[in-house]
Amino acid sequence: MTSEQFSAGEVVDNTGRRRFEVTSDGHVAELIYQQVGDRLVLIHTEVPPSFRGQGIGGRLVRAAVARAVRDDLTLVPRCPYARRWLKAHRGDAADLRIDWEVRRGA
Repeated sequence: MTSEQFSAGEVVDNTGRRRFEVTSDGHVAELIYQQVGDRLVLIHTEVPPSFRGQGIGGRLVRAAVARAVRDDLTLVPRCPYARRWLKAHRGDAADLRIDWEVRRGA
């Protein structure tokens, strides 16, 4: 592994910090969420700049999709990255309820 590659660690659902995360060499990529009833609201995706372009953000969104399917939740992608990823990978979210409406202040 070079210093510019993010290792293929497991995506962890860190419920205490309300985020899906992957950690490598002290760096954390994360997808912050909030669960409100039966809705999993995706708020913000952050990948360290030196690790961008390696599919890590997509792995984080896939983990959110998997949890939403497993727990029968509606996914609410407020995060712009998650919205773009879900629209580009509709097949990965075919079995999922998605609320595309973005509500301000909610």
